[in-house]
Amino acid sequence: MALPPIPKKLSVKDFAVVDLFCGVGGLTHGFVLEHFNVKAGIDFDKSCKYAFEKNNRSKFLHKDVSQLTPQELNKFYGKKRKILVGCAPCQPFSIYNHKNSNNKQKLGEDVKWKLLYSFSDLIDSTEPEIISMENVPLLAKFNNGKVFKDFITKLHKKGYHVTYYIVNAQEYGVPQRRHRLILFGSIHGRIELIPPTIQDGRYNTVRDAIGHLPAVEDGITHPKDRLHRARKLSDLNKKRIQATKEGGFWRDWDESLWLECHKKESGKSFRSVYGRMTWDEVAPTMTTYCTGLGNGRFGHPEQDRAITLREAALIQSFPASYEFSDPDLPLSTPNIARHIGNAVPVGLGAAIAKSIKNHIKSIGKK
Repeated sequence: MALPPIPKKLSVKDFAVVDLFCGVGGLTHGFVLEHFNVKAGIDFDKSCKYAFEKNNRSKFLHKDVSQLTPQELNKFYGKKRKILVGCAPCQPFSIYNHKNSNNKQKLGEDVKWKLLYSFSDLIDSTEPEIISMENVPLLAKFNNGKVFKDFITKLHKKGYHVTYYIVNAQEYGVPQRRHRLILFGSIHGRIELIPPTIQDGRYNTVRDAIGHLPAVEDGITHPKDRLHRARKLSDLNKKRIQATKEGGFWRDWDESLWLECHKKESGKSFRSVYGRMTWDEVAPTMTTYCTGLGNGRFGHPEQDRAITLREAALIQSFPASYEFSDPDLPLSTPNIARHIGNAVPVGLGAAIAKSIKNHIKSIGKK
């Protein structure tokens, strides 16, 4: 791999970053906060364009990464040194798909895992000096680890030093349990993930993230923030959330409120369904259905509703000022919930960026 000469002092200003599968920019924003120049984000979902560009002063390219050519990608770098990062869609490797018997056959057939090979091919053809990939831990076990091993093997053959880590985002200030796999590759040597920023167990909690927000009722939008709106509950679900204590779930209810599945032996283990969060603990993992009461432990700790889009975004460590939709257009709650749930938490993105920044400083000292 032919590289430009290394100056005596090398800094983030010498590099340009491109974010593949960028979504609304959670990973990118972590890099922006660490003063990297993110030239572009690329995603096949054009509904991410407004949020990505509005908050990151970067260009959004609406394109399927599997169809992206090396020439298109290289244009974004210009004469800058290259960093390529991304989080390939992880649905084939999710715990839900891994455990759901109806999806077991689909695991072998789902073509989305091929996007990781597209990522690998672009690395091979454009030769960035530094790369990073974020995904779910089950990627390393999927199909006996073949997809992940193939990715690493190709990097090694290209001359990259590869490191990877399984982390919990709560250790980096994200008020949420979210276990992720983070991989680094560099031509210049090993990249070490920065140590956890929270080492005393005093994690940011649900209260820290959303306790300051004004109360809202289900189905009512706060007049000063249209993202601070909870989904309207049916009369039955209103009774269910009212019967649920902080940190509790459906076992708190009178049997007259149970769902049919709860009455079966197989349904008694569904602890997360219709649950409330706990004020002084971290939140559960935000998903693409994080504003639905019946989709997990997404009930507000004390108000009789599920969490709002704004609350979900704050739990994902997006700044309160982050804009997710054009104010001149109608709000699509399902779209934004999906964008938020799919995002790399900004706090975790910043930890990845800091790790790369430290590595760049070490290159300049060699």
